[in-house]
Amino acid sequence: MNKINLLKELKTNELDLRNRIVMAPLTRTRAHNKDLAPSDLIAEYYEQRASAGLIISEGTPVNPNATGYIDVPGIYSEKQLEGWKKVTSGVHAKGGKMFAQLWHVGRISHPDLVESELPLAPSAINANFQSYTRDGFVDTVTPKAMTEEDLEDTISSFQKAAVNAIENGFDGVEIHAANGYLFHQFFAKCSNVREDKYGGSIENRARFLFDVLDRINEKVSIDKVGVRLAPDMVNTFGIVKDDETDLLFEYIVKKLNEYNLAYLHISGFSLDPNKKEENIIRTAKHYRKLYNGTYMINSGFTKDTANRAIEEGYADLVSFGVPFIANPDLVERFATNSALNEADKSTFYGIGPIGYTDYPTL
Repeated sequence: MNKINLLKELKTNELDLRNRIVMAPLTRTRAHNKDLAPSDLIAEYYEQRASAGLIISEGTPVNPNATGYIDVPGIYSEKQLEGWKKVTSGVHAKGGKMFAQLWHVGRISHPDLVESELPLAPSAINANFQSYTRDGFVDTVTPKAMTEEDLEDTISSFQKAAVNAIENGFDGVEIHAANGYLFHQFFAKCSNVREDKYGGSIENRARFLFDVLDRINEKVSIDKVGVRLAPDMVNTFGIVKDDETDLLFEYIVKKLNEYNLAYLHISGFSLDPNKKEENIIRTAKHYRKLYNGTYMINSGFTKDTANRAIEEGYADLVSFGVPFIANPDLVERFATNSALNEADKSTFYGIGPIGYTDYPTL
């Protein structure tokens, strides 16, 4: 079993994991209650997958204005924290480790999701994308450009969410700075035309991320924090690459070396289905050269390609999304070279256990 690189433990100053297989953050819209709190069903779902070296929770909005999808559990109210405490207790009882992914979707939200207010974003520019509401997917609107007060409230919300996570059993937190959400909107010229210290230059457009990290570090040790980035995302969630995109992400990754993070999580992306694996691996290798700490990669990896990534040294950890949806015992299946269940995409989002906690194990 130990001949498989993915199954080797990882021990760093920040992490102590029994294997290198990570459950990626996955939005499943199962918090179907007025409090948007994790339920017993959600606790069961995560406990089933506790053999992962690390579980990263689904994106958890840091305040009521941060959400962009129905029925996603937050991390800002007492009822929500009570629910998360059940989740983390169940995972720990099975010997697992779990980080909370802290989330703000910015302009990808919709007034129907944020008490009829306009979503907040770096600038008042419509993403021309869609939000997932009670009426299904609906077109996004032009958001409100964040004021200084909005920025301060949001930064404080991330700090409070990190404290809430640690106090309720999470082993750490991941900042969701990828996939066209709020941080990514600050990074990109197509969504950020601010003229203050958060707009214009590469350093200014990256500032919001580092301000959040610095504020969290005042209350939670930065070695309990991971960061997720998607440097190559394009033409999705309203993000368009520009002449400084690559330089900006290289700047961010290099600067993150100054922080003693738990890990950096790079999510690959490719619009070309014929070169998807090639492009994603190229991105993974590129940022590995720039980052000195624990390095996690994601997007479409199989057991063999993930194993090779660790063997060749361009990843320390690999996160798996869809395979974990359909295979609660993904680690055991990799260890025994067993066939994998196929995921039913029609049940990725929904209500109840079907396609959620009812996949068979070995």
